[in-house]
Amino acid sequence: MGHGGGGMLSAELVRDVFAPAFGGGHLAELGDSAVLDLGPQAGGARIAFSTDTFVVRPLFFPGGSIGDLAVNGTVNDLAMSGAVPAYLACGFVLEEGVELDTVSRVAQALGAAARRAGVEVVTGDTKVVESGHGDGVYVNTSGVGLIAPGVDIRPQRARPDDVVLVSGPIGVHGVAVMSVREGLEFGVEVVSDCAPLGDLVRTLLAAVPDVHVLRDPTRGGLAAALNEIAVAAGVGVTVDERAVPVPPEVANACAILGLDPWYVANEGKLVAFVPREHADAALAALRSHPLGAQAAVIGACTDQHPGMVVARTGLGGTRVVDLPLGEQLPRIC
Repeated sequence: MGHGGGGMLSAELVRDVFAPAFGGGHLAELGDSAVLDLGPQAGGARIAFSTDTFVVRPLFFPGGSIGDLAVNGTVNDLAMSGAVPAYLACGFVLEEGVELDTVSRVAQALGAAARRAGVEVVTGDTKVVESGHGDGVYVNTSGVGLIAPGVDIRPQRARPDDVVLVSGPIGVHGVAVMSVREGLEFGVEVVSDCAPLGDLVRTLLAAVPDVHVLRDPTRGGLAAALNEIAVAAGVGVTVDERAVPVPPEVANACAILGLDPWYVANEGKLVAFVPREHADAALAALRSHPLGAQAAVIGACTDQHPGMVVARTGLGGTRVVDLPLGEQLPRIC
């Protein structure tokens, strides 16, 4: 299970098994989506292409469902390359015995989420496996989006003195899913932040065209996203622990479960790295959008401790924020 958690074990699986088998320069960048140049015959147009598979349990949770995740997870990966999401393909794996009403609810949620995100589901596939060989419904979505000329957003572009922003409170999605799993109750309902981020990214790029890096901190949470960017760019990242927005209900739930909110998945937040001179404009742009109303500056890049993320604690000390080993909360996306 740890190999699916977005941490060190996931990275080892990709590095040691998949990458050598597949090869190719585009794969080596290991971004949220691949940026592809369609060549002179297409007038130099560029697209982003991404795929994701969703195995969340339970299928429905406060604030969303596997259908919402299947759309938002993929369109957000496209948006993190600066692309405008356009089309999705959708594959269903259904377990023998799952009720058609359940499948219909998932499909309806997926269709509604696609319309909200401004994308069209244009093709798909369905497979059925024997009872006991699945978990009701698994969904895969692949998507393509168009990238405007001049947009260059990728982890390798992070630079020393870049400012790091997050678009809102972290850890909400993972805690929302856990709150309805295994009968856990935290005394207050936590609603997933699952949402499409394409419009938020367009708002940010309109104000700051030279955004260096965008990443949606899903599996492995904020900690994994920052570590991946630091390694890809060869920079250090320093974060002010007190500046990271963690809702009280998330902090309390994580304390009960023995978890760190920095490692809990999000499905409606982004992390942005922008040049310091554009940080104020970036923050204002994010806060002008409903999905970024609680955006915050949380840190900066440095040429010290390259490839590492360090947090300044409330007591004035520092701690290393490691890449998680495996999965704290399995099956939440």
